[in-house]
Amino acid sequence: MILIRAIIRPEKKDEVLAELSQAGFNAVTVVDVVGRGKQKGIKIGGVVYDEIPKTLLLMAVRAEYKQEIIKVIMDAAKTGEKGAYGDGKIFVTPVSEVYTVSSGMKEL
Repeated sequence: MILIRAIIRPEKKDEVLAELSQAGFNAVTVVDVVGRGKQKGIKIGGVVYDEIPKTLLLMAVRAEYKQEIIKVIMDAAKTGEKGAYGDGKIFVTPVSEVYTVSSGMKEL
């Protein structure tokens, strides 16, 4: 199993979730977060906003679905034809163990 963490623009959340669901991937944890990337925040007038609102999507899935899920997220989260700074990042890490709380069962 792998854990996919996607940080995307909040305004893209509904579109990304709809596309994931249409592709058959319904299990997603959604968290509203703040942060900044390469752009080091946004300056509007004389005010610098260091903490930019983002949405974090968390998905624990079988590794065989990795490329399909990444493609769905990238296609739906991209702004415009070429994309733009701040469209987000996707992180993929291995998951060594999974437990179901209600049953106490280990799934891996």
